[in-house]
Amino acid sequence: MAQVETVRGPIDTSSLGRTYMHEHVFVLTPDVQQNYPDEWGSEDERVADAVSKLQALAAQGVRTIVDPTVIGLGRYLPRIQVIAEQVPDLNIVVATGCYTYGDVPFFFHHRGPALSAELPDPMVDLFVGDITDGIAGTGVRAAFLKCAIDEQGPTDGVVRVMRAVAQAHHRTGAPITVHTHPGSRSGSEAKRVLCDEEGVDPSRIVLGHSGDTDDADHLSELAEAGFILGMDRFGINVGTTFEARADIVVELCRRGYADQLVLSQDAACYIDWIEPEALAFMPQWNYLHIHDEVLPYLLDHGVTAAQVDAMLVVTPRRYFAGATA
Repeated sequence: MAQVETVRGPIDTSSLGRTYMHEHVFVLTPDVQQNYPDEWGSEDERVADAVSKLQALAAQGVRTIVDPTVIGLGRYLPRIQVIAEQVPDLNIVVATGCYTYGDVPFFFHHRGPALSAELPDPMVDLFVGDITDGIAGTGVRAAFLKCAIDEQGPTDGVVRVMRAVAQAHHRTGAPITVHTHPGSRSGSEAKRVLCDEEGVDPSRIVLGHSGDTDDADHLSELAEAGFILGMDRFGINVGTTFEARADIVVELCRRGYADQLVLSQDAACYIDWIEPEALAFMPQWNYLHIHDEVLPYLLDHGVTAAQVDAMLVVTPRRYFAGATA
């Protein structure tokens, strides 16, 4: 049986159980948190709050969350290790990669291909090291790669990160998740760069946030190409509704693509990108939303228990089954 790395160490993919494929524990801006610590508040209180929320999730029968927090989103593994040890019934799978809609982080501005197309990209070795050796001396190994392409499209920085992620995938076998903007069909651009040009098998890629659109024909095209579609923002009522998010899952299941869908909420215990008052447009933005609201709706609208199992258990297990080098 293949294994997948978690914060507490490797497990068999058969032990992943019910898996939410796109959940953050924290999303942070480290420079702000380090220089204005009042924004973060008490470390002990933040950790205790995360432990409480994740324990409640585990109590519902969820066994794994996949956390795509990488460079650009405030990844800090020592804190996640402390939390994971206090929630032994929940696996946390972490990522490597870089999150940007535009340029690369300043650290990479004058390194590698930024200076000459003949130079290797240092991002590749960093990502590979996170997967093969572990992250920042913690011993925790990343199990997948993360990149992003949003409404801004394939900027030079976005494409550079995508190519580095593809090269790290080929060296390690780790699968990939891509933040996409389906309203601008950026999944098609991800396909061009990652698959057509860099040779990544679409079945090893989750196109995140696919549920942001109700364009079933476009999503069907991506599913036909072999991608896994992340229906992963339940509870975020921005530009769409709960019913629209759920109905596109119902329709794709009706079309026979249940085994190429994964479910999640894109929630976090704390995110410093959003003013607390702005959370009014995300009233159900929490880890418990899938169990409490989404699954009952899907089952009431014709999705079968076997299709739910495919989205929450079988497809996540398949995604990670070839993840070890």
